Amino acid sequence: MVSLAEKRDKYTKYEKARIIGARALQIAAGAPVLMRTEEIEPIEIAVEEFEKGVIPITVKREK
Repeated sequence: MVSLAEKRDKYTKYEKARIIGARALQIAAGAPVLMRTEEIEPIEIAVEEFEKGVIPITVKREK
């Protein structure tokens, strides 16, 4: 079984940017934040969520 931390390390820099950008857009549009944080900026919240592995976004790849 692959842990979230191992799975997160397998994202390319482009996938990571896309995930964080999409999540930041959701937060800016009023989506609930998935963890307690002191951050105010949507992008900073999204980065923190990504680092903790709580973002409910996945990447589909062709095999």
